[in-house]
Amino acid sequence: MIKLQTPVETGRLPFGISYGSKTILLGSCFASTTGERLAALGFPSLTNPFGPLYNPVSIANAATRLGSGVPFSEDECVEMGAGAGLICSFSHHTSFARASAKEFLENANASFSEASAFWKEADRVVLTLGTAWCFRLKETGETVANCLTRPAAEFERYRLDEAAATGLLGRLIERNPDKKFILSVSPIRHLADGAQGNSVSKAVLVLAADALCRMFPDRVCYFPSYEILLDELRDYRFYAEDLVHPSSQAAAYIADRFLEAAVSEEEKSRLEEAKKSALRAAHRPLR
Repeated sequence: MIKLQTPVETGRLPFGISYGSKTILLGSCFASTTGERLAALGFPSLTNPFGPLYNPVSIANAATRLGSGVPFSEDECVEMGAGAGLICSFSHHTSFARASAKEFLENANASFSEASAFWKEADRVVLTLGTAWCFRLKETGETVANCLTRPAAEFERYRLDEAAATGLLGRLIERNPDKKFILSVSPIRHLADGAQGNSVSKAVLVLAADALCRMFPDRVCYFPSYEILLDELRDYRFYAEDLVHPSSQAAAYIADRFLEAAVSEEEKSRLEEAKKSALRAAHRPLR
């Protein structure tokens, strides 16, 4: 039979997730879709309490903040640009923006309080790295998670190299010896710098992940979500209309491949029953 695909072998991850573990997912919007899948199947999990995050600096900062338990304060509130009339922070996705600082802090800190408590109990951390490109606020030198549509002149854009990405994520892993980390590179393409720029950015992330797996072989492993979309699902029918994000079908396929690699054989029967229950819950009979 003619082969029409290049299968990406994932094998069984050296450690994974289970119904007896607590898993927190941080990273790009692909982390959000995977987290939604885990929650729907009954896994104790929490996803992106700051909203989607893309670069390793912001992801590491978010995890460090969760570990500190320090809530957000009024001096971290930022007025969004472009006449939005909303308040957010440089640590959050704009989905957290609210009409006033009081409303923003109430919402952000409610999410943060729950997530910080969950982080301290979590024994599995899934980090989905989106891009090596970062934005630094010139006034403070802070690398921001989101520019909040403020003027471009306020920021300096830079790209992490492999050593910088490996170093900052390595320090996060060292500070959390009670947790095991599953790293992945988001299959979502970042084409602001063209295809070559996206390839260089993704290469930095893949190399950093590979270095961390070798540095912490007992506590860090890699799941090839980026490679599955790039090599196995290499057809534009597996992309959304923007030709950047994976289609819902592709996202579901990769999430199921993750479960296949990360869930132990002993829990597969429970997983299959959870899938059937989720399908029944989603079914709406015609009237």
